[in-house]
Formats: sequence, structure tokens, C-alpha cells
Amino acid sequence: MEPHRIAIVGGGAGGLELATRLGDKFGKCRRAQVTLVDARLTHLWKPLLHEVAAGTFDSHENDVDYIAQAHQHHFDYRLGRMDGLDRARREISLAPTRDEEGREMIPRRVIPYDTLVLAVGSVSNDFGIPGVREHCVFLDERAQADAFQRAVMRNYIHTQTHPERPVADRLQVVIVGAGATGVELAAEMHNMARQLVIYGFDRIVPDRDLKLVIIEAADRILPALPERLSKAAQEQLHKLGVEVYTGKRVTRVTADCVQTHDGQSFHAALKVWAAGIKAPEFLHEIAGLETNRLNQLVVRPTLQITRDDDIFALGDCTACPQPGKDTPVPPTAQAAHQQAALIVKSVAARLGGKPLPTFIYRDRGSLVSLSHYTTVGSLMGNLTGDVMIEGRFARLTYRLLYRLHQRALHGTFPMLLLMLSDFLQHRTQPRMKLH
Repeated sequence: MEPHRIAIVGGGAGGLELATRLGDKFGKCRRAQVTLVDARLTHLWKPLLHEVAAGTFDSHENDVDYIAQAHQHHFDYRLGRMDGLDRARREISLAPTRDEEGREMIPRRVIPYDTLVLAVGSVSNDFGIPGVREHCVFLDERAQADAFQRAVMRNYIHTQTHPERPVADRLQVVIVGAGATGVELAAEMHNMARQLVIYGFDRIVPDRDLKLVIIEAADRILPALPERLSKAAQEQLHKLGVEVYTGKRVTRVTADCVQTHDGQSFHAALKVWAAGIKAPEFLHEIAGLETNRLNQLVVRPTLQITRDDDIFALGDCTACPQPGKDTPVPPTAQAAHQQAALIVKSVAARLGGKPLPTFIYRDRGSLVSLSHYTTVGSLMGNLTGDVMIEGRFARLTYRLLYRLHQRALHGTFPMLLLMLSDFLQHRTQPRMKLH
């Protein structure tokens, strides 16, 4: 009997956790052939991208190699980008993979499946605003975060070697969007400027040579958090010298400024867009599947898409209903983690000919880190209700989320070894990326 073929497209938090668990559970005993498809060779936990962009987290020392992960956890990895779906033949097509010079390395190919899981994540939504796509930096993937970090470092190196530069030429960064990514990036960049002084950039005066501006269309920052925590975060940003403007809708972005609906212009050398997300464009009504206005796949409570029982979807690329609520499951790492855990049970049910379980999202709360200065958030539990937390305990809890992701990928003991390794490295290596 041929093993059940499971194809997972997307190696983000949910997709890689799912491939790892299915490989360990079904791939090892050859009950299923599990294949993970991703256009990159390595995985980085997306909530860390703002630290990568600020240079306070070295992505190359903390990524997960898909090839090694597949070998260790009994699944196959295929390098490629999905660009087509044949539901009748139950095949996905992968576009040709090319090198940096445009030469074809891997030809177009197809991957058959019995069960398909789409976990392709999300990309920034520019809402069709003129100039955003051309002039803003997006933090959808590591390459973008690395490029932003290099641009900032070049500016600081220039400042260090040209101390006579007027204040008007200081680095000005405008961040559009005051959700978690925008707020966390601003705090990390403030921390980065001060770390550089410690490492010998003695001609840099952080408050003089860096200006940070956050623009938010809503009436307050961090609208997903309770208002008290939103206010606490804004007060901390104010202490750091970050200018925060709420109730301002961006209408145009040019090469040197961001314009808002009330006619105000914000000059900026670097402009970061963190104002919203959508699913990748190729998903829009692919193979006749139902999608919403954000290109997200509409799924049933079982996480199967509405028009095909053999296809599941999880993470940011899905519009998953919540019973009794008007809003879908939020696009967060904790939601993707919970959905991956459910699909493991769903695959077991399919292999055993049993009914599929349904997904019930359990909101564990939200945490937003303002670098080492503070962390704010809320934890939710059945016994305690909503608990608002701030400060060191919240910071510790925030870091624990990454460790839980590592445990899901590697197991408890390897995760503890990684923690020890990180601790020892921080004793001998700089606390930020200096190149």
C-alpha cells in the first residue's frame, strides 16, 4: 500500500511545525510521505524580523535549515515557489528556481498530493496607495530586514566618519502602522543607536542623529491591545523620543516623504510600511477556490477550504471563522501553532477514516516588546481571566514564546541546549550585528 502523500506549501511558523510533527508521527513509520515546499532554504520566526531589521538579532545564527530539519524529522523538503494548482489531478506546480544571475537551477515540476496544506503566510498590504510599493521598506521576509539593517548601518558609519554633518541630515525613519511590528521596530532602533555608541561609534549622539516617527490611521497605537496597555506603550515611546501621530491616514509616499490625508508631510530617508497584511496574490481564486478581498482562503471549521475536502489551509493566508464573532481568527503565530496542532489530528483522522475535528481558537493574549525597555501585553486564562502584564515579567513571557516555537521544532532538550548556547554566545559576541 502506497503511503498517503501530504504536501505542505510554506515553511513559516505553522507550516514547519506541521511538517515536523507529521514527519515524526507518520513519516518515520512510512504511513505517510510528507513533503514541505518553500522558496527559501532556511526558516526564521517571523515575529523576530523587527529585531533583525534593527540589527539586535543575528538572523544567520538563529535560522533553521530546512534540509537538516527534514532529515532529522522524516519529511522531504523541496525548494520552490508554488504558482499553480490542478485539483482534478491533485498536483501543485512549482515555478522554475533561478539563481542570482537569472539562470535556471531547478526546472518547473509538479508535486502530487492526497492531502494538501497551504501555509504560505502573508505579505504587506499597500492598499493601492501611490508610492508605497516603490519607496517603502517591507518586513515580510529576512532578506528585506537584512537590507534595511545594512542601510541603517551605512548611515551610521557615514555619521561616524563625517561628524560635521548638519542635524538636518540626520537619519529620519518614518514607520507607517502602529501595530506590534511598527512599535517594536521603533523601540529596537532606539536601542540600536545606543548600542552603537557602546561599540565605539562615539561621534553618534542618538537623540540628535536619529529621528523616529510612527504614523497610525487609528485613534491609538496597538489597537489590538487593551487601551490601558496602548497608553502605557505610547508613554514609553514618548520617553524614548519617538514621535507618534495617530488618526492620520497616509495618502501618498514619495522618494523623500510620507504625505497624510490632512496635507501634512513627513520627511524621511527610510520609510517602513507596517500598516496591514494580505495573502500572496497567486492565491486569488486559484483553481476556483474561494478567497476574500485580502486573497485569504476561506476555510470551514475543520480548516478545510470551502470547495475541496482534500485541501487544508492555516496561518495568515486563511480566513478562519470564530463562532459567535464577526471577525476571523487573527493572523498571529499562536493561531498558526494551534491550527498546525489541529491538522496533525485531522491527518490522523483521515488515515483512520474518522470524522475530522473542528478548530476552536483559544486566545492566549498578546505581548508587544519595546526592546529591553519594557514589554506590555495581556494574558488570558480560564481561571484568571484577562491579566494585563508589563515590565520584566512580560519581557520574560515574550521571550518564552520563541522558546516554545523552538521546542515545537526540536524538542525540549535541544531547546534547552539552544538557550544555553545563546547565553554563552552573548558573553563573547556583540549584542548586535555590526556589519
